[in-house]
Amino acid sequence: MIECAVRWSEPLPAEPRFLALLDEPEQGRYANYRQDIDKRRFLTGRVLAKTVAAERLGLAVEAVKFDATCEDCGKPHGRPKVPGAPLMLSISHSGDLIGVAATAGTPVGLDVETATRRAEDSLMEYALTPAELAAISGLSDEQRATAFFTYWTRKEAVMKATGKGLKIPLQSITFSGYDEQARLVRSTHQALDPDRTRLADLKATEGYRAAVALITSEDISVTEDFAPL
Repeated sequence: MIECAVRWSEPLPAEPRFLALLDEPEQGRYANYRQDIDKRRFLTGRVLAKTVAAERLGLAVEAVKFDATCEDCGKPHGRPKVPGAPLMLSISHSGDLIGVAATAGTPVGLDVETATRRAEDSLMEYALTPAELAAISGLSDEQRATAFFTYWTRKEAVMKATGKGLKIPLQSITFSGYDEQARLVRSTHQALDPDRTRLADLKATEGYRAAVALITSEDISVTEDFAPL
């Protein structure tokens, strides 16, 4: 059984005690955001991730240093890692909710989306396979939006878990019904094998849809909590 812990938080205030946890590259990224909410989302993601890492590694949170070097371009905006530690992290945010998923070395991807906005037909046709479109065709607008964002977060989560992101076409992966236990049913992309992909829909909080995915053939156990920060 592979364990995965997901921790949620609302955007933290830009207080000195939180800002002090950012290293120099992170401070640069923080400063580059123009909107206050974007600054706070980035800050919250890093504080959450460092807090979770500290708990798992038995360190003081101030001692946690990330290497976020992008494997494609070498810039510091890649997946955060603690060098030499058996820890995998994934950060996601939408609206006023930020989350971090952590495992003991198993590739993981987390995605959260606000589910209160309307899902445009063009976006659904772009993202969903024919089987998924058929599953939501008879729903009301509100139900269809919720179902769509269930599918969307599953797709984003598995793509993040592979580390390839949108290099994987959204329509190359098909999932179980939006109202069924989350499962990758079919993949035409070599990076994703249904037999080696596990995922779960998450509770998150009202008005949001979220999912977490792990690249493993073992069963998974997922826990969720809100940060006492």
